Amino acid sequence: MAYLTNEKLTIVGAAGMIGSNMAQTALMMRLTPNICLYDPFAPALEGVAEELFHCGFEGANITFSSNIAEALTDSKYIVSSGGAARKAGMTREDLLKGNAQIAEQLGKDIRTYCPDAKHVVVVFNPADITGLITLIYSGLKPSQVTTLAALDSTRLRSELAKYFRISPDEVRNSRTYGGHGEQMAVFASTTTVKGTPLTELIGREIPQQDWDAIRQRVIQGGKNIIDLRGRSSFQSPAYLSIEMIAAAMGGPAFRWPAGVYVSTPEFNHIMMAMETSITRDGVSYKVVDGLPEEHAALKKSYEHLCAMRDEVISLGVLPPVGKWSEINPNLG
Repeated sequence: MAYLTNEKLTIVGAAGMIGSNMAQTALMMRLTPNICLYDPFAPALEGVAEELFHCGFEGANITFSSNIAEALTDSKYIVSSGGAARKAGMTREDLLKGNAQIAEQLGKDIRTYCPDAKHVVVVFNPADITGLITLIYSGLKPSQVTTLAALDSTRLRSELAKYFRISPDEVRNSRTYGGHGEQMAVFASTTTVKGTPLTELIGREIPQQDWDAIRQRVIQGGKNIIDLRGRSSFQSPAYLSIEMIAAAMGGPAFRWPAGVYVSTPEFNHIMMAMETSITRDGVSYKVVDGLPEEHAALKKSYEHLCAMRDEVISLGVLPPVGKWSEINPNLG
C-alpha cells in the first residue's frame, strides 16, 4: 500500500508518550515514509527510534535528532507534543508559563528552519494558547496551524454511549467548542442519539441532573485519566492529532472540531475550537450556532481564553495584540 505523501513529517516531543504514539500511528496509517523524530532528551529519543525500527515498517525512512535545525529542515508537516505534561492536581492552565515559552521557541524555529511548512498541529497544553503563540512566531498563515480540541468531543460521545448503553457510532455530531480546558462549552444541540436530537431526550429519557453530570465528566475527562492511570492521556491525543495531520496531507476528512485562529466580530485574536474543515488548503471554520445558553457558555469560554492570552502578554511572551502583525504579517 502506498503512502499518502512522501513529504517530511517531524514529530516534536517524540521521546514522550504522546509523541512516540504519534510516530507509530503515522506509520501505521502510512501517511509518509519520511518521519523525523525530535526531542532534546537524546537517550529516550533513540529508544523510541529503535522501537520503531524493530516494528519493521516497510519502506519507512525513520530518522531522529536532538538538533532542532536538523529535525525541522525541509519539514512540510509538524505535530508537536513537546511541552511539559499535566500531572495530578494540575489544570491545563497551570502549565501556562513554561509551555508558552516552549511554544514561542517552536514558532521561531519553524520560521528559521522550515518557513515553507504546510501545516502544524499543536498538542501541548494549554493548546489554545500554545497554538496561538506558535502561529504568531512561526510567520505561517492562520490556515496552516491548528490545535488539538477534538478530545473533548470524543469524550462527550463516549459518555453518551455509556449512558444509553449503545454503540458510540450511534452518537452523532457530539461537539464541544471554545477552549480545551475547564471552561469549554459543551453543546447538546448538535448531537443526535440513535437519530434523535439530544435536546429532545434531555428532561425526558435523560434527567437534567444526569445531563449535567455527563457535562462535568466531559469537562473533567483529562483529570479522570490521570486519576485512573497516574499520568495524562497519551493514546487518544496521539491518534486524533495524527488524524488531523492526515487530513492536511489530503487524506480522509477530520471528523471533529479543531482549534483554529478565529477572527469574527464577536470572537477574535484567539485560537479556539470551532466547527472546522482541514484539507490540503489548510483549515477553515464556520461560526457555531447553538441554543442561547450554549452561546453564553461559548462566550464565557472565549473570555477565559482571552484572560490567559492577556496573561501571556503580561509575562512578555507575546507582544500586545496590536503588534502581532509586526511579527507575523499574515495576522494583519
